[in-house]
Amino acid sequence: MRFLHIGKKIAGREAGGRVTDMTQGNPTKLIFSFALPLILGNLGQQLYMITDTMIVGQGVGLKALAALGATDWIYWLVLWPIQFLTQGFAVLITQNIGEGNEKSIRKSIAMSAVLCLAIGTFVSVIFPFFASPLLQLLKTPGDIFDGARSYVTVMYAGTVIVMAYTMAAAVLRAFGDGKTPLIGMIIAAVLNIGLDLLLVMGFHWGIVGAAVATIFSQLVAFLYCLRMIGKIPVVNMKQGDWKPDRAVLKHLLKLGTPLALSHVAIVIGGIILQSVINGFGSLFIAAFTATNKLYGLLESSAISFGFATVTYIGQNWGAGNMERIRTGMRSAVKLAAVCSVTISAGMLLFGKSLLRLFISTSDANASRVLELAYQYLTIMSVLLVILYALHVYRSAIQGMGNTMVPMLAGFLECVGRVSVALFLPKVMGEYGLFFAESTAWLCSTVCVVTAYYVTIRKMSSSDARVKGKVNTCTCSR
Repeated sequence: MRFLHIGKKIAGREAGGRVTDMTQGNPTKLIFSFALPLILGNLGQQLYMITDTMIVGQGVGLKALAALGATDWIYWLVLWPIQFLTQGFAVLITQNIGEGNEKSIRKSIAMSAVLCLAIGTFVSVIFPFFASPLLQLLKTPGDIFDGARSYVTVMYAGTVIVMAYTMAAAVLRAFGDGKTPLIGMIIAAVLNIGLDLLLVMGFHWGIVGAAVATIFSQLVAFLYCLRMIGKIPVVNMKQGDWKPDRAVLKHLLKLGTPLALSHVAIVIGGIILQSVINGFGSLFIAAFTATNKLYGLLESSAISFGFATVTYIGQNWGAGNMERIRTGMRSAVKLAAVCSVTISAGMLLFGKSLLRLFISTSDANASRVLELAYQYLTIMSVLLVILYALHVYRSAIQGMGNTMVPMLAGFLECVGRVSVALFLPKVMGEYGLFFAESTAWLCSTVCVVTAYYVTIRKMSSSDARVKGKVNTCTCSR
């Protein structure tokens, strides 16, 4: 088999033995061993995002914490689409690895890099000019407006760096390497903590210092991942690989654009939610901000199982192995369920103590902010299993090369979030907003779970038919 030949090349001594062939071996062990370093890596990423918030909240104050939180959704308007755009690009890379086509692997990587450079540069130049209008659209309170604008402007300007890192990490994951992004993220996390203390506490740059620290740390993580990609023998790029290929570019955009659009829809729903939250004042915003920073910890393992699932499904889809796809999905669902229940229990037990890390006890309103934040965290923790199911099933659909269903799921998530934000507070007051996220998860999960099982039932168990379906999705070579 040609994949085995490539597997030996990419998993050789030069590659550090980090590349994984997902088409052979025990599915549960493969998915767990691949997801584990990704979980640790995502926790590292959340660590330095949480560090920003802790240092700002404790060192600058509740208004600065609220300013940081007021930027969440308008920054995610950029961050999430570029992250999922790169995930879409990686689907083609993963399937080409499963097929064992070296030329297609190099070409899809090269064209992904070209698209990322163009898109990332465009966003970095244009979006800083939208910082003020977007904050005004959200009805951001005047006492936190200037701080929020300064923070998000710096973050927008660094988009090209963030996109470069997400693409490099996606390429490594496509090869089954979850360890390199972990090491890169550990380096970045340690660096970020040091820079936060220096720039925010030492130089008194406020939340601008936190933004600079985050972007610079992402740059270091990207450079490390890029260096390790260069050590994979099969990614020995040739001059011809960089020649523009319309068919490959079109196919990459076809895979990535629906995922990006789905998250634009999700963020639009979040922006509407944030505008409603802002109407309840800076204390309520601070409570939401504190919980949303822990939300990253809640979701980080779900994202990791999603990455493991899309790599596993993508490689086996490329290899035409339907039985392994079914078996692997059962394993992924069970692993994700166990993980979500464990995290939920931990948050219910220790969540209030974690929330105190973000809230300065010297502030007169600290107890009220803590009470609101913990109520929100409790609701999300109890319903966390829905979010984990969403990530696993959505990633499985993506691994099969279908990005239209995830796009539909994104629009349904937007509808769920907006419906709760606009109507439930009229019945329950501010507490109704605590159900916006879980409702959004549920709407999206129903869509992707239904689509997955309908797709599986329609497919023949014949390897030849599955291979034929893959070939119809593969661009001309």
